[in-house]
Amino acid sequence: MKMHVKTPLIEKLNVADFSKREIMFKMECYQPSSSFKLRGIGLMCQEAVEAGATHLISSSGGNAGLSAAYAGRKLGTKVTVVIPKTTPDFIIKKLELENAKVIVHGDVWDEAHEYALSIAKDKNVKYIPPFDHPKLWEGHSTIIDEIKEQYTQPDAIILSVGGGGLLCGVIEGLIKNNWEGTQVIAVETEGTASLFKSIRKNKLITLDKIDSIAKSLGAKKVSLKAFEYAKKYNVKPYLVSDEAAINACVKFANDYRVLVEPACGVSLSLIYDNAEIIKSAKRVLVVVCGGAIINLDKLIEWKSRLDIN
Repeated sequence: MKMHVKTPLIEKLNVADFSKREIMFKMECYQPSSSFKLRGIGLMCQEAVEAGATHLISSSGGNAGLSAAYAGRKLGTKVTVVIPKTTPDFIIKKLELENAKVIVHGDVWDEAHEYALSIAKDKNVKYIPPFDHPKLWEGHSTIIDEIKEQYTQPDAIILSVGGGGLLCGVIEGLIKNNWEGTQVIAVETEGTASLFKSIRKNKLITLDKIDSIAKSLGAKKVSLKAFEYAKKYNVKPYLVSDEAAINACVKFANDYRVLVEPACGVSLSLIYDNAEIIKSAKRVLVVVCGGAIINLDKLIEWKSRLDIN
C-alpha cells in the first residue's frame, strides 16, 4: 500500500514571454500530507511497521511530521512528533487531527531532532528522520520515475533545499533513469544557505542560525549525502531573498489557486523572476514541493509586511 499519490505534471500558463521555453510544474503540493515528503517518509514508516515497530517518532518543522502522522494513522500506529517552538499553532492542530502526540522542544529543528533521538530508544520504537536516510531518498526518487512517464527529459530541474532529502531523491531518480545530464538547480534563501555555503567552501558547514521566513528550509546543516551529490553531479546551488519567495507564492496562488509555503516559493521564484540561470534551458521543470506551513492569513500577512502587490 503506497502512502503517496501520483501527482499531476502541468504546463505553466502564459509562457509567451519565455521565448518558447517549456515550463512544467510537478505538483507535489497535492500529496495527502501537502508535501513531497510523504513519498520517502511513507515508505520508511510502512517498512518500519512491517518490521515490528509500534511507535514512530518524527522530528520536524511541520511537513515531515505531518507526513509521518498521516502514514501512522493509515497504518494504525502510534506517532509522536517533536517540533521546534517556531512551528505555528495551526500545524500543531493539524498534527493532532492526525492522532499524533506533539512535543514542542527547542528553538530550531536541530534541537527538536536531538530530543526526538533521545526518546526513541525502546525496541519497538522507530525514529523517522525528516531528510537524512537512504530509504527516504528511495521514496523521493519516485518523483523522477513519474516525470519520465509524464514528460521527457528536462534540461533543468529546480528544487528547494532544506536538509537535502529532496535533492538526494531527485539525484537518485535521475541516475536510475539515466538522466544525469539534467541540471539540478538547488535553491535556498539567503538566510538558510547551508548547501550554498558548503559548496562555496568545499566542506560541510553548519550555519550559526536560521534567518528566513522559509522555516521549512531551516536545517543548519545539509546531509552529507546531499553535499556529496551536489559536488559529484550536475547541481547548481542558488540563493534568493525572502521577498522573492513570498512574491512567487502570491503569484502562484493567483495563477493556480494553490497555496504553497515560502520553502516552495524559493524554487518558483526563478520562474516568476525569469532568473538568468535558467535562460539557456528550453525544458524547465519545477518540483512544487508544497508544504503545509501556510494558510491564507499567513500569506496575506507576509504579503503586507513585504509590501508585495
